Amino acid sequence: MTGGGGFIGSALVDRLLDLGADVGVVDKLFLPTQPNIAKQKIDRLWRIFTKHGIVVPSIQTLDLLTQKQDFEKLAKGFDTVFHLSAIFGGREFVNTRQVDSAKMLAIDQNVIDASYNAGVEAFHYASSACVYPDSLQVAGYALKEEDALSTGEGFRGADNLYGWAKLMGELQCKVYHEEKGLKTSVCRYLTVYGPGEFDNSHAISALIEKALDQQDPFEIWGDGQQERGFTYVDDIVNGSILASEKITVGIPINLGTDERYTIDRTAEIIFRVVGWKSTLIAHLRDKPEGPRSRALNISRARWLLDWEPKVELPEGIAKTVEWHKSLRVIA
Repeated sequence: MTGGGGFIGSALVDRLLDLGADVGVVDKLFLPTQPNIAKQKIDRLWRIFTKHGIVVPSIQTLDLLTQKQDFEKLAKGFDTVFHLSAIFGGREFVNTRQVDSAKMLAIDQNVIDASYNAGVEAFHYASSACVYPDSLQVAGYALKEEDALSTGEGFRGADNLYGWAKLMGELQCKVYHEEKGLKTSVCRYLTVYGPGEFDNSHAISALIEKALDQQDPFEIWGDGQQERGFTYVDDIVNGSILASEKITVGIPINLGTDERYTIDRTAEIIFRVVGWKSTLIAHLRDKPEGPRSRALNISRARWLLDWEPKVELPEGIAKTVEWHKSLRVIA
């Protein structure tokens, strides 16, 4: 698995080990927004493997941008590659770091070609709801898989270069299946949150940290009325495994929800869980807020995977707050 030290990746590692799989992890181990995260990520991976009785886990630090052949050697002997590695750092990153996002084009090509050369049977690609056009992300509409590239808006047909890179990764999965017979699956993740997210550039993680700090005035990016369909990490993990088992032809499948929460409403849930509330909300209108309303139609996931999200937002936030509190106890 690439990106196995990350937020979603480590949860996927844990679940695969629960299922009795032999798991190898490749990760660069640092985040572009928080380069000091590497130790926390490696410590978490060691705890996960140790919990499953694995004393010498297979964890390799690689730069997939430059070490394709090294990854190919590691991939030999595994039947499936889950490719979760990406260059990403939240909304501000997607809006302002186009050059860094472009590196994913090379990373994705290196990983899928090396996986094919290594003889793996199946390849799973972690894509994103960022592939969809902003113009369709409005209140009341749930994005369908066929909406990608449907509007003829050119560069605006996806969420900046990050969204385009994910679309190109999806296309590689499709053509490697059609031309080389590699079994491929693609899942488009929607605003994932939950325990294990060290990077505080994402909305729920950032809001929880501010609430635990009792930040007052409490800062929220944008006007607070932007809507998101938040998806709990365990639901994403379960959907990804199902896709890797059931999908072979590289068609994209939405993993998310059509239930929307405004950022202001999400903050109110966090306040209730934390047991504290700010006296004043400061909406930072000069900060990026992303699409106005993003939610996914998951009919294809229900039909092909028999999947739908199980964890409602208040329950997921409660679990996530407890995890953030535990980090502060350790510190």
